Amino acid sequence: MRILVVGSGGREHALAWKLKQSPEVQQIFCAPGNAGTASLGENVAIPVGDLTGLARFAKQNRIGLTVVGPDGSLAEGISDLFQSQGLRIFGPTKSAARIESSKIFAKTMMRNAGIPTATAEVFTSSEEALRHCESASYPIVIKADGLALGKGVVIAPDRAVARSTVDAMMNRARFGDAGRRVVIEQFLRGSECSLHVLFDGSSYQLLGTARDHKRAFDGDEGPNTGGMGAVSPATTWTERLEQRFDQEIMQPLMAALKEEKVEFHGLLFPGLMLTLEGPRVLEFNCRFGDPETQAILPRLKSDLLPLLQATIDGNIKTQQIIWDQRPAVTVVLASGGYPDKYETGKPITGLAEAAAIEDVQVFHAGTRQTGSVIATSGGRVLAVTALGDTMATARARAYQAVSCIQFEGCYYRRDIALTSTMA
Repeated sequence: MRILVVGSGGREHALAWKLKQSPEVQQIFCAPGNAGTASLGENVAIPVGDLTGLARFAKQNRIGLTVVGPDGSLAEGISDLFQSQGLRIFGPTKSAARIESSKIFAKTMMRNAGIPTATAEVFTSSEEALRHCESASYPIVIKADGLALGKGVVIAPDRAVARSTVDAMMNRARFGDAGRRVVIEQFLRGSECSLHVLFDGSSYQLLGTARDHKRAFDGDEGPNTGGMGAVSPATTWTERLEQRFDQEIMQPLMAALKEEKVEFHGLLFPGLMLTLEGPRVLEFNCRFGDPETQAILPRLKSDLLPLLQATIDGNIKTQQIIWDQRPAVTVVLASGGYPDKYETGKPITGLAEAAAIEDVQVFHAGTRQTGSVIATSGGRVLAVTALGDTMATARARAYQAVSCIQFEGCYYRRDIALTSTMA
């Protein structure tokens, strides 16, 4: 089978890396890919937003399965287009992808279905939102309704930050149309946990747990980013929580989607806050997480391809999923200035030395190759993942590999997987 992976980040490199291990896979294409995916197959210069071009390529090259990484492509309807042309694709339809592409849609559905989540109000007028900020009890969470590259959520500790955030989103179009409507919700306290769920429309299987580190700097300081590191499995996840997740979240969600006449086939990625009262949904995503995927897939012993196929075909329950029980730690190396302004084109050294360390995988994100030189091309540049018999061993191994890699302006968090960051 020929596989097309859509996207150019660390998540897509990890997906291509895992899919290439399948005995059923003949060739991997990545569109547009990066310097890492180029070593696994062939990069194709088609932007993720060129849905027609991607479909044309899939037809012309007899692609057996397309796997979609970015949320934007799903929100724009890539799965609908491919399915209408008889092309096989992993990822929910545009209607189902609203669970991520519209915070308001997701929040309304959760409220109606009784799914535990933070109390919230929706605002379409900046004047009303600003008035709400005057009387709110702080801290509060302000979310852009639409997609904002993982940066559309702001925890406002006081009225001043809240007002400036609302103004930036709603009046100054910080996130374009994505921030024209906002959700302002209660701040939840607890431990965050990310789940990956293979959901075939009527049943599901859990595809690992992880703990993401969103803030840019050590000690969970600084602005939100797309993710500066992850650990898998989430140390706070228990069998009892899994039971509650099924009963309180997944079963009501499946009933709600059925009520909405929305059929979801793909990867459901709920972000949870584990509070003293139980799990609460922070958000629903409809694609593989980044950098969670880079931490989860190295632990997956099963062939990923049959799992994706079964999800599309509606029989995921027939599949057995086998795990490496060792934990994984992923550290993201970013360009100086990220998530704000940063420079690119900085040559990267030490990649081979890092990759030579036992049980280490270096996943490329914002990289490009010109001749023999690999250089930076994005904000998040690399994700270094290590397995270990203990979390401490995996952490030490990951940072050993990180220490081998250098590029101008490189920065990374030095507290990924420390106990204090996972509480």
